[in-house]
Amino acid sequence: MRGVSVIGIGETKMGKYPGTLKDMIREGAEKAISDAKIDKKLIEAIYFGNFNGSFWSGQSLMGPLVAEAIGLEDLPTMRLEGACATGSLAFRQGFYSIACGLYDVVLVGGAELMTHKSTPVITEGLASATDVELEAKVGATFPSLFALAANRYFYEYGNVREEMAMAAVQNHANACLNPDAQMHKRIDVDTVKNGFPVAYPLTVYDCSLVSDGSAFIVLAASEIADKISGSKIVDVLGSGHGGSTIQVSTKNITSFAATRNAAKEAYGMAGLKPSDIDFAEVHDCFTITQIINIEDLGFFEKGRGARAISEGRTALDGAIPINSSGGLKAKGHPIGATGLSQIFEVVTQLRGDAGERQIKNARIGLNHNLGGMGATCVINIFRGRE
Repeated sequence: MRGVSVIGIGETKMGKYPGTLKDMIREGAEKAISDAKIDKKLIEAIYFGNFNGSFWSGQSLMGPLVAEAIGLEDLPTMRLEGACATGSLAFRQGFYSIACGLYDVVLVGGAELMTHKSTPVITEGLASATDVELEAKVGATFPSLFALAANRYFYEYGNVREEMAMAAVQNHANACLNPDAQMHKRIDVDTVKNGFPVAYPLTVYDCSLVSDGSAFIVLAASEIADKISGSKIVDVLGSGHGGSTIQVSTKNITSFAATRNAAKEAYGMAGLKPSDIDFAEVHDCFTITQIINIEDLGFFEKGRGARAISEGRTALDGAIPINSSGGLKAKGHPIGATGLSQIFEVVTQLRGDAGERQIKNARIGLNHNLGGMGATCVINIFRGRE
């Protein structure tokens, strides 16, 4: 396979977007192309992630919509969907289209417009990423399912309610240093634990946000990246994709096989091990999920992820900083764009452009994007150039 590099990144501010879906797509895409410092006519294909625009926005066939919005109407386009892992799934498709030699330059993007709908409508749309017949139709929602995971984790490894709250506090603090983050609000442990109850033990402060946003990445073959782009180049070292059942009742909910398998593939392709990763953007749809994920990624032993958070090992100045962007918890979770927004942060850090939240000696970064209740997972590993 050929080497693949990131040559451009762009995203909107997360939160409530003031314009239309097409406006939001155009803003993110044009920022990425401008950042790449290339003639947009070099782009040969578009891969676009959107989870549920057909339901929330009434818009299907989104690939051509992206191409039209940026004035590249004749390009081949593809829309991808993988629940909350949608954005990273689109990235992986773009990555392989270059790695196998099909294209030299592609645009990968994702977007979701959500804040214009009511909470019940958003909840119904999100629940479509469960087994609708056996789970959603009997009242299961993602907060209730991840609350089950939290309680089961308590049973197997001990009560980590305090550490879950610490994860939220840490991510909010990081988001305050990120101008694109939705939630610029510092909180403390008591605020999290005493927040509005959602599904025991989760309160509103344990849950990720309903967000609008778009994020785009320009990818190029590594062999030509320096020749066509004036931006700081970041290389893709590895990519992994794992899967599991959609039903919660059929699997372990304190460790996700999809993450473990995606990590094995990504680490193997990159020729790296967990200890080689300097920092990571991890899927923290709920605070318990962050704890489970940093264990499944191999950063900490099973049952020890919570202690790592309480010891400060995941802080910006810790051994392996987690979610320097603020994570889904505080930067925002515009589902189709989420994985690409994680990659935006990883690339920003590897370029040394993260400002107040810049991680020291950031050389190798990872993004981890989970879909459903651990039903699908995509992991990508990146390295900055000296």
